[in-house]
Amino acid sequence: MSSGGRRAGKNHGMSDDTGTIAAVSSNDAYTFTKPNRDEIVLVAGLGVAGDIHAGVTARHRSRVAADPSQPNLRQVHLIQAELFDEVAGKGFDVSAGGMGENVTTRGIDLLALPRGTVLRFGAPGAAGSAGDDPARPGVGAAGGVPGEPGGAGAAVDSAPAGAGRSAPGGDGPVAPGGDGPVAPVLAAAAAATLDEATARAVAAVTAAVERERDGAAGHDPRPAVILAGLRNPCAQINRYRAGLLKEVLKQDPDGTVVRKAGVMGVVLRGGAIRPGDPVAVELPPGPREPLERV
Repeated sequence: MSSGGRRAGKNHGMSDDTGTIAAVSSNDAYTFTKPNRDEIVLVAGLGVAGDIHAGVTARHRSRVAADPSQPNLRQVHLIQAELFDEVAGKGFDVSAGGMGENVTTRGIDLLALPRGTVLRFGAPGAAGSAGDDPARPGVGAAGGVPGEPGGAGAAVDSAPAGAGRSAPGGDGPVAPGGDGPVAPVLAAAAAATLDEATARAVAAVTAAVERERDGAAGHDPRPAVILAGLRNPCAQINRYRAGLLKEVLKQDPDGTVVRKAGVMGVVLRGGAIRPGDPVAVELPPGPREPLERV
């Protein structure tokens, strides 16, 4: 697993880093761990279909208690499986989904990626539906959340694993003020009072949406997530495995807080993803800033 900065690849900012999905998990109830699934469906602007944390505004209970109007930048939680290997060497038995993540990856140093990185799932070049084109944004993301934009119950095509399955009916994002499924998250951010870290995360998400709309990365219909920030580890981790919190929340000698409990993101493009699907890293252009807690 690499550490430190990354060199952009030749293909529209795609980095040299690629990995795979090791596991996918979701739950429709508030539990610390999430059971593994054969497949989960990403819904643009919402999260994981049927997952308790899917929504436009804050869904994590601590965030809802503090300010339910905050934009949901924690729609999808991802952890690198290498973390579990690391803590296993210290006596902690942590399995995929054990820390509540939706997507467990292998082969990518998620924590070192800059804010606004896009992760695309599935084989490159796979065909998607016409409705996924950001130039012709639609609604009706697959398997949506009742009461949220996009609705629930839309069908998902049954392409094989790794084929870049994409939700029909339109899952393409649009710029702020548009009608696409990511726009309500950005509208919620505009209406809320944000702290500085959240404001920077929103700016990075907005920039990624605009790049997608403008075709900066070419037309790529694969399911995709924009990385907004880091999970802020809490005491629940010690209730799951006593003593584990100190392994995922540390402080460098210079006082910098190090958070290792995974990254949080907003769904840019929807579709079904499964274990074994490849994951490609698309770095943002220009100066790259580290992920902060969201």
